[in-house]
Amino acid sequence: MEINIYKIIAIVGLISIIIGTFMISLSGKIKRKYIYPLLLIGGVGLLIYSIYINDLIFIILQTAYIFIVIYDIIKLVPRGSPLK
Repeated sequence: MEINIYKIIAIVGLISIIIGTFMISLSGKIKRKYIYPLLLIGGVGLLIYSIYINDLIFIILQTAYIFIVIYDIIKLVPRGSPLK
């Protein structure tokens, strides 16, 4: 079995999403600092792999997933924050 860099990226992405999903019930600060970045890294890793294998449905799915995670990150920014 041949392992290339794209498969390693996919494995890291998959593990990141699994860990982030298990941690999702934690408090807001932890979500913003650790969980959503893990989910975002996982989504990008799997998007890179889906582009490598040229799977259009998986590319669309991962792109939508990344946008959803980014939207959730934006929602977590406190109202009085200079970022909003």
